[in-house]
Amino acid sequence: MQSKKSGEKPVQRVIKKYPNRRLYDTNTSTYITLAEVRQLVMQSASFVVRDAKTGEDLTRSILLQIILEAEAGGAPMFTEPVLASIIRFYGQAMQGYMGPYLEKNIQALTDMQAQLTEKAEDLTPEMWARFMTIQSPMLQGLMGNYVEQSKGIFDQMQKNTEQVLGAFGIKRP
Repeated sequence: MQSKKSGEKPVQRVIKKYPNRRLYDTNTSTYITLAEVRQLVMQSASFVVRDAKTGEDLTRSILLQIILEAEAGGAPMFTEPVLASIIRFYGQAMQGYMGPYLEKNIQALTDMQAQLTEKAEDLTPEMWARFMTIQSPMLQGLMGNYVEQSKGIFDQMQKNTEQVLGAFGIKRP
C-alpha cells in the first residue's frame, strides 16, 4: 500500500532499471519482473521506471515491452493492418492528433466497460450469458454506432489538418 498524507495523492512508485535489464522496485526494495510491472498497471498504480544510472524516464519503453509480450502471447489485440497504419502516422501531420484520439477512445471504452460491470454485479454467470445472447445484436449496434462516430470525428480531424496545411501551401502527398 502506498503511503500518503491526508488530502494528497499517493507517492509515485519508482522502479529502477539496471543495465543487466533487472527492475528494482524502490517501494518494496525487491527486484521485480515485467509481469509484476504489468500487475501494477492492472491495479492502476502510479509508477515511473527510471534508468538506474542516468535517471532517464523509461516508463514508455517498459509499457511498450509489456504490450509486445502480450501481443506475442497468443491472442493479439492489434492486427497487422492496424499496426501498419499506426506506423504510417509517425512523421505525418496527423501524428499529434493520433495519441489523444486513441486515448479518448480507449477511455470511452473503459468507461463503457465500467458501467456495464457496475450494472451487472448482481447477475450470475448464467444470467449474464443469457443477457449477452439476447443483447448481442443491440451491443453490436451500439459498438457499430460508436465506431461510426469515431470515424466521423477522425475524418473531421483529417479535413481540418488538411485545411490548415493547405493554408501554408502544404498538400497531402
